[in-house]
Amino acid sequence: MTAPLNYLQHYPVSLQEKIWQLQAQNRLGDYLNERYPSGHSVQTDKALYQYSNDIRLAFLRNAPVLDKVHYDNKLTVAQHALGLNTSISRVQGSKLKTKKEIRIASFFKSSPTEFLRMIVVHELAHLKERNHDKAFYQLCLHMEPSYHQLEFDCRVYLLWKSDSAAAPLNPT
Repeated sequence: MTAPLNYLQHYPVSLQEKIWQLQAQNRLGDYLNERYPSGHSVQTDKALYQYSNDIRLAFLRNAPVLDKVHYDNKLTVAQHALGLNTSISRVQGSKLKTKKEIRIASFFKSSPTEFLRMIVVHELAHLKERNHDKAFYQLCLHMEPSYHQLEFDCRVYLLWKSDSAAAPLNPT
């Protein structure tokens, strides 16, 4: 291996070497297509809200209601943000109103279904756990048992997409 791979620096060298070999052989797309052959139909903000809220209701019934969930063209890998969970508090009369909002990078409109689910689960977990600690990742695993594998493969997907010659995965 010549240099650490973007997005994968914190993974064991043995994993990085496997991905580096696939990249050198121009087979990252094949690897991803085998594992994640289909895209998703969650293309609008309304559909994304419903998709996210369904997951929230299934796993986080006591979590705050989501006021807004939408795709955001301004979130990019360069900003180290693929999703954001924000809480906006405003005083209305004598009451403090808090609105919960999740923004997902538009990048995920054309990603495999599993990657969209992984990033939504990640942002939903922030409704209960603000920090990326053990409790946070346990909650992610509760909502998506394959969370860690999906996060790794999503990073491989980012690496592959950053290659200017990359063709899109099998879209649906």
